[in-house]
Amino acid sequence: MNQISSVPGGAAHDPADEERSLAELTKQLTQQTTALARKEVELAKAEMAFKAKRLGIGAGAFGVAGLVGVLALGALTAAAILGLAEAVDAWLASSIVAAAYAALAGLLAVVGRSRIETGAPPVPEETVESVKEDVEWVKAKAKHDQP
Repeated sequence: MNQISSVPGGAAHDPADEERSLAELTKQLTQQTTALARKEVELAKAEMAFKAKRLGIGAGAFGVAGLVGVLALGALTAAAILGLAEAVDAWLASSIVAAAYAALAGLLAVVGRSRIETGAPPVPEETVESVKEDVEWVKAKAKHDQP
């Protein structure tokens, strides 16, 4: 029959815990460390997938900005210049149309850039912080458990 005695500080103490061998404790530590490492790798993978998706959206926005610029340049340029040429000289009409296209392309580039910045840097920051916390906890636990 195991006796449970009270340890100063109020925590219950089971003498059977003291009887575990160093080999058992090492095995348990190895298993727990392996499980923790696997969980950290899973977290890193999930975080990287999330950031890669954001980077893909940003790159797609840049691609769409280029496509819109080309399509607008071809389809609307002639109509806009001809329409404005009725009110102003042809050279001024073409300058106004070009400035409008440049403004649209600039706006789309800013949107694409902001999307890319939200996904950068492509490192698992939360996982790195979690690993640092784990290391600090292990260090503190080791100092506390030393005689």
